[in-house]
Amino acid sequence: MRTPVFIKHKGESIYFMDFEGLKTLEDFKYLIDASIKHIRSQPPKSVVALTSMEGMHFNKDIRNMIADFIGGNKEYMKISAIYGVNGLLRVVYNGVTRLTGRDVRAFDSKEKALEWLTSRQTAEV
Repeated sequence: MRTPVFIKHKGESIYFMDFEGLKTLEDFKYLIDASIKHIRSQPPKSVVALTSMEGMHFNKDIRNMIADFIGGNKEYMKISAIYGVNGLLRVVYNGVTRLTGRDVRAFDSKEKALEWLTSRQTAEV
């Protein structure tokens, strides 16, 4: 089972959740539950997060689980970015962010997302 990890980019610590290629509800639930334990134990507006959604499977149950996860994290997030969202997944992503009121920026690549996250961190210090 995949677990979230901290990665460093330009000296900044970023909470990384890797949904890449996940297919089963069990895999999603495991990663989301592990992320909830960490994120929701942090001070409000303190978490800097990056999420990979490349090649992940989704269906109604997974979409609902992710929407609940994203919405429930709102008060803890400082800044968030995702990458690997295209095609039909982009449509689902847009709907979920609208529904949850979250500002999660989408990028074409991990590198672009990391650059944006770290440039925003530096600008806010």
